[in-house]
Amino acid sequence: MSSTWDVDRARLGWWVMAAVCAGVLAFVVYSFIGTFVFGVFIYYAVRPVYRRLRDRIRPPTLAAIVSLLVFALPALLLLAYAFAIGLQELNAYLSAHPTSFQQLESVLTPYVDVASIVRDPQSLLASEDALATLRGVISAAQGYLGFFGTVALHAFVMLTIAFYLLRDDARLAAWFHRRFDDAEGVVYAYAKRVDSDFSNIFFGNILNAVITAIIGAISYSLLDYVAPAGVGVPYPALLGVLTGIASLIPVVGIKLVYVPVTALLVVRAATTDPDAFWFPVLYVAVSFVVVDVVPDLVLRPYVSGRNLHLGMVMLAYIFGPLLFGWYGIFLGPMLLVLIVHFVRLVLPELLAGAPIEPKAIGPSTPTARTVQASLDDVRGIDDGADDVSGAGDAGDTEDA
Repeated sequence: MSSTWDVDRARLGWWVMAAVCAGVLAFVVYSFIGTFVFGVFIYYAVRPVYRRLRDRIRPPTLAAIVSLLVFALPALLLLAYAFAIGLQELNAYLSAHPTSFQQLESVLTPYVDVASIVRDPQSLLASEDALATLRGVISAAQGYLGFFGTVALHAFVMLTIAFYLLRDDARLAAWFHRRFDDAEGVVYAYAKRVDSDFSNIFFGNILNAVITAIIGAISYSLLDYVAPAGVGVPYPALLGVLTGIASLIPVVGIKLVYVPVTALLVVRAATTDPDAFWFPVLYVAVSFVVVDVVPDLVLRPYVSGRNLHLGMVMLAYIFGPLLFGWYGIFLGPMLLVLIVHFVRLVLPELLAGAPIEPKAIGPSTPTARTVQASLDDVRGIDDGADDVSGAGDAGDTEDA
């Protein structure tokens, strides 16, 4: 009896230790949830590029670094620049309507103050002394060194998370498969379906929105620079950011933005200068070809298959930011994917009290033909490679 109690007490101590470790890990992730979620987004956004480079650049560590520095980092800088200019223009719009958006203006004021140091493309093109403009930007940025230090720290953590997921995702998937998979293969089936839909959501929908916002902000700013007097694009950078957000809406997408703006430009041309009708035509052509069609053609092959109802995805994009903040646009769809596949695969058998099988309610629609899931590499991993802590060096040696 005493021996049994000693064994149970020892196991109880280890379970308490496990609960403490899990609580600490949960607290860290919760404290930096936005950083972790954005790091996962960067991983899925860059993964197809990394897998192509991995076949040409050795070792895999170098391929991951090149993928992040050449593709992810410039895209993040361009996105931050576009949003900074968009915030300036939103502040200008709110200042022109001071009685209508007082609460929103008070919320955005700290961010607008920081964004004010950034110069829009039109002012840079019109500047006669670019060096003096650059000195002014550097001088203004010195007052926000603490803010930029915090941003740099979070960006470093995001890129680090993405880097290790890129380099070691197959080994992590193999470790997870060996530790938690069951004889029926339910855990493997669930993880693979979740991974496939994460690829669709992050690499397809959200990356498309990011690219559209960047292209839209730059294109509309350049259009406004050549626009006739009185027929310019209203708040061009802000309009580009709104275009990227609108691209998340199924079917109509960015047409919700550029069609009303086209009507506004036609009215302006008709009332100010009839000879300026060429500009609304140019605006429509750039919006349709450069902002709408080009991102769609680039990313459409990777998002041809879908497991999720478009309406549910759209609601996840809406309620995510409302519930969680800015990172909710990533976290909302992630939670949707986890819940939907649990309901499809596991919940019916739990309610029925029947054995849980990988195809409890039928196979899901295949979506990983173009974007290969990380778990597909599990079969090729050496079953003896149990220790994840040594995955980095071993991964480079094995793949090299």
